[in-house]
Amino acid sequence: MPKPASRSELLTASNEAFQTLEALLAALTESQLAAEFPFPHRDRNVRDVLAHLYEWQQMFFAWYKVGMSGNQPLMPAPGFTWRETPELNQQIWQQYQSLALAEIRAKLKRSHNKLQKLIQTHSNEELFTKRRYSWTGTTSLGAYITSAGWSHYHWALKLMRRVVARR
Repeated sequence: MPKPASRSELLTASNEAFQTLEALLAALTESQLAAEFPFPHRDRNVRDVLAHLYEWQQMFFAWYKVGMSGNQPLMPAPGFTWRETPELNQQIWQQYQSLALAEIRAKLKRSHNKLQKLIQTHSNEELFTKRRYSWTGTTSLGAYITSAGWSHYHWALKLMRRVVARR
């Protein structure tokens, strides 16, 4: 599926990808959900992947809040540049090590719903006009939302399918 280019496409694509991820998780046994991945990866299990998705959405919501108030958010996170995303991702991994899978699943579901509601509050023009908001730089708000949701869900699905294929 091509990248969403309208509000309705973004809502549908994001929700379909999230529901596909949920269905894949529902098909796994408790032991599969808790098991370490059978290949080397920064994220070592399902919880780690879901925590990664959740935290990047939380970062997006923080950027959005600061940016829409007329200020420039620190992106991707305070103390990190875009070139340092591997280090940031490692910090995210460490941050969620004590969180239970059930808790992160619930948090991600709430975050996904919040993202869907946010999409609904904007018009196609607001979402997909590049440079409409100074905080999004040369891109569009929709591009940021796509990255935080639909694109990231596809990354997680690709990784999770590797897990399922090896078990």
